[in-house]
Parts: sequence; C-alpha cells; structure tokens
Amino acid sequence: MELGARGNRTAVTEFILLGLTENIRLQAILFTVFLFAYVITVGGNFSILAAIFVEPKLHTPMYYFLGNLSLLDIGCITVTVPPMLACLLTHQCRVPYAACISQLFFFHLLAGVDCHLLTAMAYDRYLAICQPLTYSTRMSREVQAALVGICCTISLINALTHTVAVSVLDFCGPNVVNHFYCDLPPLFQLSCSSIHLNGQLLFAGATFMGVVPMILISVSYTHVAAAVLRIRSAEGRKKAFSTCGSHLTVVCIFYGTGFFSYMRLGSVSASDKDKGIGILNTILSPMLNPVIYSLRNPDVQGALKRVLTGKRPPE
Repeated sequence: MELGARGNRTAVTEFILLGLTENIRLQAILFTVFLFAYVITVGGNFSILAAIFVEPKLHTPMYYFLGNLSLLDIGCITVTVPPMLACLLTHQCRVPYAACISQLFFFHLLAGVDCHLLTAMAYDRYLAICQPLTYSTRMSREVQAALVGICCTISLINALTHTVAVSVLDFCGPNVVNHFYCDLPPLFQLSCSSIHLNGQLLFAGATFMGVVPMILISVSYTHVAAAVLRIRSAEGRKKAFSTCGSHLTVVCIFYGTGFFSYMRLGSVSASDKDKGIGILNTILSPMLNPVIYSLRNPDVQGALKRVLTGKRPPE
C-alpha cells in the first residue's frame, strides 16, 4: 500500500479481492463454470433482444420493457463476471482503487434501474389487464420512454450518492476485500473512518430502491389478481395469469437475493453466505431471465426459432 493522491487521508491505492476460493484447482473449475454462465447469459439475452426486434408480434410495451431488462442483465453480469474471470485465471486479484469504485458505481446503477424497471413492468401488466380500453393511450411510446428515463434517473442519483459517500471514506489498511467484486458492505469493513452516514444511506437506498418498488408491484398485482378472478372462463384466467407469471418469478428471484444482501445492516461482517447470495444476484438471476420469459411464451419461442434458423416472420 502507498499513500494516494489524497495525502495522509487515504493510504490504500488498491484492493485485493479474496474471490470465491483460494484453492487453485477449484479456481480452474469455477473459471470454466462462470465463463460458460457468462456466455449463456449474454447469448440468451441478446437472443431475446433479437427476437423482439424481428418479431412484429413482440413490438408491444411489455416486450419493450423486457428488451431493456435484457440489456440491463447483460450490463450487470459484464460489470462483475469478466473481472472475476481474470482473477481466477491469474490466481490473484488486485483492483486499483478507482476501478473498484467504478465497479461499485456501475453495478448499483444497473441494478437500480433493474429494480424500478420491474416496477414499470408490473404497472404495464396492471394497465393491460385492469384498464384494457385505455391501455394503448396510457402506455404509449412516449410513456414507455418516460418510464425508462425515470428509472434511469432515480438509479443514477442513488448510485452517485453511494459512490460519493464511499469515496470520501478513509482507507488506511487492511485492503483485503472478502468478496469477488467491490460492493458496499465489504468496503465498509475496511474503512478507518465512521461509516454511520453510509449505513444510513444504504438503509434509505435499500428502502427506496427495494421496499417502495416492491410495495408498488404488490399493489399492481393485487389489482391484477382481483381482475383476473372476475374473468368467467378458465381459459381466460389462465391466459391472463400466464402473462404475469414470468414477471413475478423474476421479481421474486431479484428482490429475494437483493433484500438478503442489503437489508442485513446489523451484520456487516462478510461471509461465504454473502458470496453465495452475490452469485445468485449477479449471475444466476440474469442467466435465468431469458429462460423464464421464453419457457411458456409461444410468441417468444417462435421468434427465437426464426432468429436461429434465419426465417422471416410471417406477414
């Protein structure tokens, strides 16, 4: 460690990430597994984007949001996994201070947009099922773009707040991060200065980025469930629920892992459990999303087949 540009305030110029394991043989296995997961995730999400682009049936608000979600999934996994693969390949992981702070910023930016985009998707389902007569006007292209813009703005403010708050902390040693990517709780442990304000900001951010969207999603789906139960035909109820099932599955996976990671502020000590939850949050969730959204959706399946075979969509 050396004195950084901040003089005697910050002695740490780089962090050492412990990663998932120090066993070299196991590192080779993990490299293969996570490289495969990364290729599958990026390929799967790009396939969803291609399917939405080429299939006219999928040019709807729901798939507009899904396309944005696929882009976010590609971004989230790209922020964390390639650096981890480089560490597994070289058997060491030294991350410059600036690179660590940058990774933290982009991860929270993309994950935050993900949070609110899932809320926008729930609102879209509410309008489609509960307000079908005014759906096309209330979910116009302008409204869709505005909702995505709002999601990005809120997330940018949240990510900047946490990044600035962390960057003013003093890090004077040790510099070993017990995680496989730079995140808030592991960095808090290494600070030589008070993290009281950071803890409050993290709690407020987790509430605003997690609890509030979850409440809005719950309210939307309460109205959706009530409307669906009023449908007389069993086929109609099944079709209505099927359009929401994929989204609800993604919401449960995303928010379940997110709450476990960031709402346990009474215990900031890192553990292998945190790394496992990190894998679920940064790798498994983006990898499963294309599967979840295409598994029971004949339109997406048909579009994917046409993308893979090169056939043109029917007129």
